[in-house]
Amino acid sequence: MSFDKSTASHLAAGPLAHGWAVAMPSYDLCPAVTVEQIASQIAAAIATAARDVAGPLILTGHSAGGHLVSLMMCDEGPLGAGERARLSRVVSISGLHDLRPLLGTRLNDSLRLTPESAGNLSPALLTPLPEVPVVAWCGGAELPEFRRQNLLLAQMWAGFGQAALALESDGHNHFDVIAPLAQPDSPLTAVLLGLTL
Repeated sequence: MSFDKSTASHLAAGPLAHGWAVAMPSYDLCPAVTVEQIASQIAAAIATAARDVAGPLILTGHSAGGHLVSLMMCDEGPLGAGERARLSRVVSISGLHDLRPLLGTRLNDSLRLTPESAGNLSPALLTPLPEVPVVAWCGGAELPEFRRQNLLLAQMWAGFGQAALALESDGHNHFDVIAPLAQPDSPLTAVLLGLTL
């Protein structure tokens, strides 16, 4: 399934209520473009937003977006030096952090990943930027693979001394786990903005 920013703009309500500016970029989809090209599009969108707003940058994304924001905070990722220096927190919501299991699936007909590109695009296999806290968040009612990948990122990056934490939201599934972002006082909004943890 694919969605764009028009279906998710209401989720900005939580951060907006706390005085944050919010940018929600859309991106082209596979197979029209590669995952590498999508990552470059997101890095460019972050750079554009960063030019318009001063101060720290917090990144979050859901599902494929969770993968992309995690990739942005890797040494090997496409995010520019200026934006990297302003990163204060990353929250990956239900992201896939090791793409190699997708190689043998029908989904890869669209993604067109190779063993090499899957490894190069897997945040859990890459080096995180130092001193940027990351939270991997997923729903407790999600499929086992999403829950495994959520824990995987925190465990792998903790090995680098990263402030990395995996959290599960009880009862939430892959499609409603992001709904609390619309609420200023939700635990997810608090974690995203660094009000807790």
